[in-house]
Amino acid sequence: MKDFPIPVVAIGIGPGSQPEEETLDYLPMPQGMETFRAPLLPEPEDVAGCHRAHRALREALAQLDRVRQGGANLGVDLTGLPVADRQLINQVLGEGEVSAVVTGGDSGYEVRVQESVFAGVWRVVCSVNGVVSSDVIELGAVPQALKTAALEDVLPTMPRWQGALPPNVQNAPTLLSEIEDQWHAWRAGQPAQVVNLTLLPMSVEDIGFLDHHLGTGRVLILSRGYGNCRITNTRMPNCWRVVYYNSQDVVILNTVEVVELPDVAQAAKEDLDDSHERLGEVLTWVEGA
Repeated sequence: MKDFPIPVVAIGIGPGSQPEEETLDYLPMPQGMETFRAPLLPEPEDVAGCHRAHRALREALAQLDRVRQGGANLGVDLTGLPVADRQLINQVLGEGEVSAVVTGGDSGYEVRVQESVFAGVWRVVCSVNGVVSSDVIELGAVPQALKTAALEDVLPTMPRWQGALPPNVQNAPTLLSEIEDQWHAWRAGQPAQVVNLTLLPMSVEDIGFLDHHLGTGRVLILSRGYGNCRITNTRMPNCWRVVYYNSQDVVILNTVEVVELPDVAQAAKEDLDDSHERLGEVLTWVEGA
């Protein structure tokens, strides 16, 4: 028998048998999705005498029913409620995943918004120089104050850059022209026009150039759902900056949205229906107590 002419070499087979020169570094995924949690309710004997809180919650439930059937935003004024009644309302409503603030600059005027655990049921508190001027439960997809402030912030025209572009700014001017065309063409009721900056060849200087020309308004919204989402209005009509972060505060999506107000900050029709049912159940317990 002749020798085999080709030397036999042992070949490693299976995971880990081959050397790896490069390792894949995956972006961490968001953690800790927010879900509905029923509010922590007080003991029955502690709420028996809070009749004004009972009336306010019944009115809020009735108004929510009208809003979810297509009505405009409605509100229940809580100004002047006794401390015990206000505490009961605070406990029943709790804190949801969306909050917002509208600043008034030198005027000292400020609007603070906190969604309750019932989507579409909002607490809207207005103050001047730190003194509360109104406290309202507002029922609706999103508080009207946020839309009003965004409209008031709109400039007549977008600033135009003169002369040579700053260093490392290449793609922002063209992108600004496209976004401007979108907000001129957008009409109420149309879907949002979303420009995904994460997927575009945008330098840090490009992003700064774009933000400088779009401007920054007075509305800041934070949505704590699947990770965090930071929403700010620009000084251009129906134009918003929307940035998503994962649980490690790393940017995972950076966008410009052309729409009246981004959907991530609003309660959907299904949310309003669900909130009406849940709030009714809680109110039944409170009144039964």
